[in-house]
Amino acid sequence: MYVADAKSAFAALGPRLAQIYGQGESPMTITAMNRALVADAVARGDDARLGSVGTAQAGMNVRIGDADDRAMPAGEIGEVLVRGPAVMQGYWMNDEASRRALANGWLHTGDVGSLDGDGYLTLKDRSKDLIISGGANVYPREVEEILLLHADVAEVAVIGRPHSDWGEEVIACVVARGGPPATLEARHGLLRSLDALCLGHIARFKRPKDYVFLDALPKNNTGKVLKTELRRKLAAG
Repeated sequence: MYVADAKSAFAALGPRLAQIYGQGESPMTITAMNRALVADAVARGDDARLGSVGTAQAGMNVRIGDADDRAMPAGEIGEVLVRGPAVMQGYWMNDEASRRALANGWLHTGDVGSLDGDGYLTLKDRSKDLIISGGANVYPREVEEILLLHADVAEVAVIGRPHSDWGEEVIACVVARGGPPATLEARHGLLRSLDALCLGHIARFKRPKDYVFLDALPKNNTGKVLKTELRRKLAAG
């Protein structure tokens, strides 16, 4: 959950939230953070802890791997690698995909994240959604977390758009509360306030270079935003 969503849900529902991280290859089994720990993070105003997905579940090993799958120090960002009894044995009738996913005895999740000194995992994004602009990495989730702080933003998805000089540029696809701005003046006002919000919280090069206002974000049947579809629509104009 985004930090802003977690806070809103906690305010409405009380200490009933827990975080559980997994994927089809290791379903609901990688890390977890129970209700008491979530409530404690809220009470202490610890957004970093609230934004994590907890620590490794019993019997599971989690590490952040570099390009050679070697463990990276706390705080460093890399691919989330997992091993343990809950990890799949392989993909059905696809030995090559199984070898890639389970190389060196670790499940390669395709998720990018970091571990803190206490073993709490924070997910940055899917590796395929990473934006590389001017040689610098921009993790869409970091930008999305900031934009969701704006009262007029209901939903947002940040994607990369090809750029001739920078490789990619950061684009924010925004669903505004009450619908897209009705006038040019309203649009400019919202853009200025979104830019100011980003500049106050993240590095200048990470802020969106353009905003696309939509009535809704494309999603699959489980509610996940389809960024591939957003990139296709953006490319098509």
